[in-house]
Amino acid sequence: MHPDSNLDLSIYVHIPFCARKCLYCDFLSFAAKDDLIKDYFDALSKEICLTADTYKDYRVRSVFFGGGTPSLPDAEYICNILRALFSNFNISKDAEISIEVNPGTASFDKLEHYKASGINRISIGAQSFDDDELKRLGRIHDSAAFYRTYEDAVRAGFENINIDIMSALPGQSLDSYLSTVQKAVELKPSHISAYSLIVEEGTPFFDMDLDLPNEDDDRAMYHETKRILAKNGYHRYEISNYALGDGEKNECYHNKVYWERGNYLGLGLGSSSMINDVRFSNITDIMEYINRLSKSDTVICEREELDEKSCMEEFMFLGLRLVKGVDTELFYKQFGRTVRDVYGDVIDKCKGLGLLENNGNYLRLTDKGLDVSNTVMADFIF
Repeated sequence: MHPDSNLDLSIYVHIPFCARKCLYCDFLSFAAKDDLIKDYFDALSKEICLTADTYKDYRVRSVFFGGGTPSLPDAEYICNILRALFSNFNISKDAEISIEVNPGTASFDKLEHYKASGINRISIGAQSFDDDELKRLGRIHDSAAFYRTYEDAVRAGFENINIDIMSALPGQSLDSYLSTVQKAVELKPSHISAYSLIVEEGTPFFDMDLDLPNEDDDRAMYHETKRILAKNGYHRYEISNYALGDGEKNECYHNKVYWERGNYLGLGLGSSSMINDVRFSNITDIMEYINRLSKSDTVICEREELDEKSCMEEFMFLGLRLVKGVDTELFYKQFGRTVRDVYGDVIDKCKGLGLLENNGNYLRLTDKGLDVSNTVMADFIF
């Protein structure tokens, strides 16, 4: 998938509210009272109206409600925002419209409302099927709550369902992780995202003495994920993402826009955007966000027009996250130089180490390269 034109657009809507912040989370999210939630959604509706005219010539190919926990507020808030988007933007009839939901906050009634409003993809944060591991993460749900949410999503009519799982968790053994993977594939969701825990500075985990799996178990979790998912019919199309079946049907279109440097517009508190190589982001103080929009003021706080060097670097290190790699013909079309002209020394070094290979007009990481992807991608930043 490459965006069909520079007038294709994806929209991310940030919902920053959580019942309780998880111990590993470094996203912009927090608990809030009902009055603040209402004021925020009023401001978000205003931002949509103020922003839409700028993008009247764009075709919206995907919408993604992320957080935070978008399934925490009343469903009507989400449905109203989606109605506002449909009223103000040119949203394709076949657009992928996703929402992240957490077990314990997504009732059957909410899921029915989401489906009726036009949402067609659900991403459920399971993280683990081991209740002790979930407690250590600070999650508000247990495995039984996850199963109820998944069954309710199917009952509400959702066919495109993603399950998030995590490895390298505190107190997690190889066996307990593989049990989580197996339980996820038994449900046959259309998509599975399998992430390794990264302990970020500023999170409670960063200051805790964590009992993390050793390096051998961590590597075994990574390799067994690939093996088990492939055995059960999931193809890996990005470092951490697997889609059921062949082809692109069950791949997440919205996320591929990020990796392929398409246009995306972020709406809501702290959200980020990139439109035709210009990056900008919204303010992160919720009261300032609400107050500015009450006066129809801009909430954009940072703006950067990327130079050619930055664009080429992003093209490479984001594109190499995809298993198919980067399209060398598209690189030449966009920049007027071949990938080898710009990165020949890096490519030769990585090929010599068995980390990169050509596949037609694509340059991609080998299996060995995918294992050390961060190291390889860093080589493309000068």
